[in-house]
Amino acid sequence: MSDGGGDAAMDEQAYIDREAGLERGLTKAQIIMIGLGGAIGTGLFMGSGIAIGYAGPGVLVSYLIAALVAVIMVFSLSEMAVVHPTAGSFGTYAEIYLGPMMGFIVRYTYWIQQVLLIGSEAVAVGIYMRWWLPDTPVWMWALGSAATVVWVNTRAVHNFGSVEYWLTVIKVSAIVAFIVVGLSRIFGIVGDPVGLHNVTGLPGGFLPNGFSGVWLAVLMALFSFMGLEFVVGTASEAKDPKTAIPAALRTMAGRLFLFYILALFIIVAFLPWTQSGAKVVTESPFVKMFASAGIPYAAGVMNFVVASAALSAMNTSIYLGSRMLFSLARGGYAPRTLGELNAQHVPMRATIVTGIGILAAASVSVLTPLAYNYLFGIVLFGGLLVWSAILVSHLRFRARHKAVDLPVRMPFFPYAQLLGLALLAAITVTMAIDADWQVAVFAGVPWLVLITAAYFVWRRMARGSAAQA
Repeated sequence: MSDGGGDAAMDEQAYIDREAGLERGLTKAQIIMIGLGGAIGTGLFMGSGIAIGYAGPGVLVSYLIAALVAVIMVFSLSEMAVVHPTAGSFGTYAEIYLGPMMGFIVRYTYWIQQVLLIGSEAVAVGIYMRWWLPDTPVWMWALGSAATVVWVNTRAVHNFGSVEYWLTVIKVSAIVAFIVVGLSRIFGIVGDPVGLHNVTGLPGGFLPNGFSGVWLAVLMALFSFMGLEFVVGTASEAKDPKTAIPAALRTMAGRLFLFYILALFIIVAFLPWTQSGAKVVTESPFVKMFASAGIPYAAGVMNFVVASAALSAMNTSIYLGSRMLFSLARGGYAPRTLGELNAQHVPMRATIVTGIGILAAASVSVLTPLAYNYLFGIVLFGGLLVWSAILVSHLRFRARHKAVDLPVRMPFFPYAQLLGLALLAAITVTMAIDADWQVAVFAGVPWLVLITAAYFVWRRMARGSAAQA
């Protein structure tokens, strides 16, 4: 398998053995739904309004660009996951191929990213619930939903998989119904045809804000696809990772294209983009469309669905966040007690600590009504860093492993990876110079400096302990 010599192969196996003990209780069907659950959440149902506000109907191009980066990332990641089915997944791969410091930075960055992501999803749940109960505070629903998903994740992993399976079934079924109803209204199968006037006939046409608007919307689109990596994070608890992970990735690619592109096409076709787009999100464009369609109770049903979608995304985020913390503990980068498993083979303490962080993030909604936008910006910086690390890790992975020996191979290597890295770098630069997105850089860069300094402190302490021993 490896052309880096016996020692390299032995070291790689040691990383897998280090993170052993989790129950392999997830089926292929559950893994597919977990991946979809992570990728279809607030980014589509809520954040798409921000993307439409930037690009207008050109948001379809934005999501195609983001999808290209996502496909490159996730297929590169799948190569490594089949060879190394570990709980730390891409964090462990960064440690193996880029060194201990990058493994430390990637895993802690991803952990804080998931904590903040779940916090933003919890804030979104609060916004959705106010559709029915406008006098209730957002923070109450945010904290309640965060506490619920923490409890679910303390159960055995097959129970978590079952809950996530059915939560995802709800939102996938709703998106399919949304697409069928939307297309039937647009093309006049039911009622008078809406047509494509809103796509091409409004002032400015298909690209009312030019390509600059399309490019800014790519940032929001990338956030929507962050969650695809969840599939690979289940490798250590999959019953048959060598077949389940590649199969899940193949089916997900087509389904996500169908859900995202068709759903967004229906929104921009049915509603003028000036109505469905917004810089400050107060209501899902999906709910707006159903309310405008005049279908009895449809808006209320869709609001329930998008609230379920946010809970589903929260559920998968805390799952992978807790596994990252577990991986850090098993590697000696966090208190070892967080690497312990309970009788159900669940990292209970890592889950609870992650839950405490989530409750703190969700509490931000008490301070400002713009909490969703602020938390999203911080999450995006971490996501760009992690995706970049995945692609660089894969370049090093291929230098050590022969392509002919790999069960899953990414096409167009290494050009696809280099293109993905170039696009991620360009997006990061755009984020740094655009006033609407600078909050991500202002929060993300200090975090990167802090976690790098923490690594050197940890290394000095570890050497001191080893010397005393």
